[in-house]
Amino acid sequence: MAFRLVQFRDSTGTRGVAAFLDGAPVRLNGVATTYELARAAIREGASLEAAARARAGEAIDLTAAEAEGRLLVPIDHPDAAHCYVTGTGLTHLGSAEGRDQMHKAAAGGTLTDSMRMFNMGLEGGKPTDGNPGVQPEWFYKGDGSSLVGPGEPLPSPHFALDGSEEPEIAGIYLIDDEGRPRRLGFALGNEFSDHITERGNYLWLAHSKLRHASLGAELLVGELPADVRGTSKIVRNGETIWEKPFLSGEANMSHAIANLEHHHFKYGLFRRPGDLHVHFFGTATLSFADDVRTEEGDVFEVIAAPFTLPLRNPLKTVPGGDASVLPL
Repeated sequence: MAFRLVQFRDSTGTRGVAAFLDGAPVRLNGVATTYELARAAIREGASLEAAARARAGEAIDLTAAEAEGRLLVPIDHPDAAHCYVTGTGLTHLGSAEGRDQMHKAAAGGTLTDSMRMFNMGLEGGKPTDGNPGVQPEWFYKGDGSSLVGPGEPLPSPHFALDGSEEPEIAGIYLIDDEGRPRRLGFALGNEFSDHITERGNYLWLAHSKLRHASLGAELLVGELPADVRGTSKIVRNGETIWEKPFLSGEANMSHAIANLEHHHFKYGLFRRPGDLHVHFFGTATLSFADDVRTEEGDVFEVIAAPFTLPLRNPLKTVPGGDASVLPL
């Protein structure tokens, strides 16, 4: 059974970390966050799982925490500015189709840059000679303040043209004191984006990605299964208006995860000791590709084994704030 960690608040509001041992959650002693646990594991020269098992305490029932919205994102940094949220696109088999449709009109019917990028991944995204493969599309979403947990609203700024889901797996990383990326595990995610903005011009991809994203409560410690199968759905007023299966894991990807990791962490900026990284690996399944237009109050739901807890988030429109600049 996969080893999983969950961050939560107890009924008094105190933060804690639980580990699932033989399928049952126990509260860990001596640590209040996954970040603290990971830092301790590095100091002790232990694996994250070993550090968690060494701190196993009393059994805990997380049912009430889940029902009352007290499950948190599986990782966070005490200073949100030291958590990067990034991602890669066109990495999954079939992922180019929807993107190609969005960009084809702007390309005048010729082969789009999206399809060229996808084909490059098919040809060179999984190198077997030990050398880096072709680099993927890359984007920045924000810092740790852009992450929301299970049950929390996904905020969409009032100026957005769209707000819709992207069911994905995210890799979770901590940079150790020597500047080495250490993978803590994987989380289920919704890499929420503005697809109408992106469709207007593919050079607006950067704008379309500057949105919040959500993470499921579980941190899957260890390797990600090669074949991950899940379901993505949208519920409106209690009724499912769209539902579709999605695939992830390397068996369903045009890039190796190690290749995506290399092309992110090759930049020294992303190897600063103490920083966290949440990196989304991409998807091939979008409701937007099926002409679904989301509305405020719609609930996005993402489920996928080996994660056992669903990720649900309602869509909420929020003010974009005052962007005017004042001379000093």
